[in-house]
Amino acid sequence: MKIYTKKGDQGETSLIGGTRVLKSHLRIDSYGTVDELNAYIGLIRDQAIAAHYKAVLKNIQESLFTIGSNLAADPEHTKMRLPEVNAKGIAELEIEIDRMQEELPELKHFILPGGHSIVSFCHVARCVCRRAERLIVRLSGEEKINELIISYMNRLSDYLFVLGRKLAMDLKAEEYKWLPEV
Repeated sequence: MKIYTKKGDQGETSLIGGTRVLKSHLRIDSYGTVDELNAYIGLIRDQAIAAHYKAVLKNIQESLFTIGSNLAADPEHTKMRLPEVNAKGIAELEIEIDRMQEELPELKHFILPGGHSIVSFCHVARCVCRRAERLIVRLSGEEKINELIISYMNRLSDYLFVLGRKLAMDLKAEEYKWLPEV
């Protein structure tokens, strides 16, 4: 497979199904941001963290590829069978969140990103996840998408926040609380 085709040199690309759209199209921005998130998840996975986290993050990356393929398809014109987005991935994230929450101290303040580079990577990924979620929500107002994608992205940002807190605890890093001056 040739990497470059020159078909996008004029600022257009094809969706799965053949529809040509501008590269600035909301659908492209949505799955492009999911791809960016996937890269950050890979960065977290490459850090010195427990094998269990690495396995969960790999599953998340695979789910993000499924989400990306669904967002990259023109639902009106594709006949291609795509992997399905289902509630199983959401339930798996909830189990992981609950498991980590059991070990964490109660959250009584907002947390400032930082304390350790691995924790900061989690916060960056969480922010990219929220941006992807906002784009996908906007897209859902204009075009048909699987609603479970929004639920998954919402839960994933929660997972990344809790993962950052849990990794801070595992790494014995200070968790910076936001204490507003009033």
